Amino acid sequence: MDLIFIRHGEGEHTLNLPASLQKRNPSLTKKGRDQANKLKERLPLTTQDIVFISPLVRTLETAMLWTDGVDCKKIVTPYVSPRMFPLLTNKQTLPCDLMMEKEKILDIFPVFELDDNPPESLWENGFNTVIDSEFTRQAEEFLANCRHLKKEKIYIVSHDGTITSYRQLILGRPLSRDDFPKETGWFQISC
Repeated sequence: MDLIFIRHGEGEHTLNLPASLQKRNPSLTKKGRDQANKLKERLPLTTQDIVFISPLVRTLETAMLWTDGVDCKKIVTPYVSPRMFPLLTNKQTLPCDLMMEKEKILDIFPVFELDDNPPESLWENGFNTVIDSEFTRQAEEFLANCRHLKKEKIYIVSHDGTITSYRQLILGRPLSRDDFPKETGWFQISC
């Protein structure tokens, strides 16, 4: 199975640092929407594909634009929600990284479905600031769920820290912030 991790397009939370990090549910910028639309050419989808999406506006908008017109499976899951990288102890999740409520996701993005595998606690808190061992446990659970789907490729729209955390876990070697993907950049990993 190949996992293709895609970072969301440019979000409003990156435009006026550090103040913009305090914005809750930041959307994509015009540049971010253009980047997401270009994914259609760079990573074309079919009706057989599955796309997992982090429950934040910028990832949901990226996936919505990229998958527009393709009747593939689109699943929102906290298993790919924001993850601080590297993890800093005693830090709190920034407002720009707080997940949307499930009901609001379905109201705004009715073409998506919600993943029913994660525990409710993960839906409530995500794993942005959980200790590494808890992230590893949850991430391995997600990877096992992906394997059960028996697909050759699975797409995941997520965040730089989350993608790098998953890559580090799967590859079994340390990575750094220098390994972050650019906006709408992606990594394909066999596992």
